[in-house]
Amino acid sequence: MFRRDVQQLKDLIMRNLRQQGLEMPLLQKRLVEAWPEVAGEAIGRCTLNAYIVNQTLYVHLSSPALRADLSMRRQEFVTLLNNYVGNQVIADIRFC
Repeated sequence: MFRRDVQQLKDLIMRNLRQQGLEMPLLQKRLVEAWPEVAGEAIGRCTLNAYIVNQTLYVHLSSPALRADLSMRRQEFVTLLNNYVGNQVIADIRFC
């Protein structure tokens, strides 16, 4: 009897992206876009720019007081963001 190997489309797409070396850039983009949602609406409004370089998320903020407050919660945000995308994408956050 004929038996099919049924796979989910999501798994096939992710395997193809991984083979082409595009999985990590996609996860990094999702993580940067998730910053305002994970951090909260008020922090998102104060964020000027966010980008990733060498597994470090750099977040430029308009408020020095907020920068100091968030620096104490760096590890918490690293864990929340990595859990949001479902992979270890960043190792540190720097608030500028």
